[in-house]
Amino acid sequence: MVREVSESCMDSLLTEIVSSYCNRFYANKPELAARRIEAIGYQVGHQLSERYTIERPRFTDHLEAIKFICKDFWSELFKKQIDNLKTNHRGTFVLQDNKFRWLSRMSGDPSEISGAAQDPSTMSENKAAQATGMHLYFPCGIIRGALSTLGIPCAVSADISNLPACSFVVRIKV
Repeated sequence: MVREVSESCMDSLLTEIVSSYCNRFYANKPELAARRIEAIGYQVGHQLSERYTIERPRFTDHLEAIKFICKDFWSELFKKQIDNLKTNHRGTFVLQDNKFRWLSRMSGDPSEISGAAQDPSTMSENKAAQATGMHLYFPCGIIRGALSTLGIPCAVSADISNLPACSFVVRIKV
């Protein structure tokens, strides 16, 4: 029996998680909210990876595990594979999703995430960009949790250059 969750429910849940942690629980500590959101994603990724690999043999190398994440794991989560995978063959992988579903309903300029708003008219744009950035901690946690379950300790970060496209950078810890 296949169990699935409605995409709209998942969108609403992620939005509520980010809103709760950023506006209520850790309103004055965005870095703590980000860590907590990433930790929730880590648990989800860990459990999903266990479920999807229960009848598979262990992966022999990092590239094989990353390919599993890009093809099978991503397909289970988003009904599509990662659009592009790049590596430097030294432990860094870039996973590119050109239409990342969890960002498809977002608006705002992602380049504003790191810039501080000084003009009051740009403040709402900056807040939207920060919210978009906070939404990415959850999928980063999912990827890190999944790879951790596969025996690959890593750090995962996300980069958005043009919504809804998103790149996830995976750095394997040695």
